[in-house]
Amino acid sequence: MGFEAPRRLVRALGEHADQPGRPDRLDWLNALPALAEETVARLGLTIERVVAPGGRSSLILLVRLADATPAALKLVPPGAGAERERAALTHWGGRFAVQVLDRATDTAETAGAADTLLLERLHPEVSLRSLPEAKALLEAAATVRRLWVEPPAGHDFPTVAGRTARQAEVLRTQDEPLARAALDVREELVADGPEELLLHGSFRQGKVLAGDRAPWLTVGPKPVVGERAYDLARLVRDRAEDLVAASSGASAARRRVNKLAASLEVDPDRLRGWALFRAVESGLRALAAGRTREAESTLEFASWL
Repeated sequence: MGFEAPRRLVRALGEHADQPGRPDRLDWLNALPALAEETVARLGLTIERVVAPGGRSSLILLVRLADATPAALKLVPPGAGAERERAALTHWGGRFAVQVLDRATDTAETAGAADTLLLERLHPEVSLRSLPEAKALLEAAATVRRLWVEPPAGHDFPTVAGRTARQAEVLRTQDEPLARAALDVREELVADGPEELLLHGSFRQGKVLAGDRAPWLTVGPKPVVGERAYDLARLVRDRAEDLVAASSGASAARRRVNKLAASLEVDPDRLRGWALFRAVESGLRALAAGRTREAESTLEFASWL
């Protein structure tokens, strides 16, 4: 097929290659052209193009099925949660989320095929970030609230407490006031988690794409079970770089928290707390990876909360 993986994906997978479990992802990256060719041939697909810049954790190919139906093929590194993503999307059944077209792995024998998803084709170049901020937040709120449902029986999705516990261990190694504040607020929040709903887990404007079946559909969940405030915490800091550049950024950030909390009937203090924890964790992770500009804007946003 002869293609190069998008630089954004290459850079992201290489950032922490020395951490446990990450070297196998570099092996996956090196084998990606052959894996893509094998998967496309096995499923009888025709490739149109690679989506670029794409994401930091998967390769997306725009393809056509044997009957010429447009689709998207998602190849995910081992251990990156493809099965849980498939389970969440299947549970939502296309309701405000992209549809799984086929299990893509039912007859697979090739190593790595279990980390493949065949999805309905959306418009990857058009996300909610293409809309004015007020309209984007309105559409985002209308979308995410439909995803909050009871998890399926017998699920193996992680809990918010479990996922953030691993992140908290990393924060405890940081001698930073914001890290200590984030740890304190997390302890309070997990001590009294009010809900056990299926959440997107990584919801933000860029995860909602234009579709043909519906105007806006969600993609790329990192599903987790917990409270709604956690799912809004990443959305709160969308376009943080614009807020940082504005003289009224701090007050605008606090108004956004209160507005989202009110529109979705979420406790504003819990939303503020999860927004703080997630911003600090993300900012310090970006700083460690050398993404200085992203880290600075994210941590400044966190300081306003």
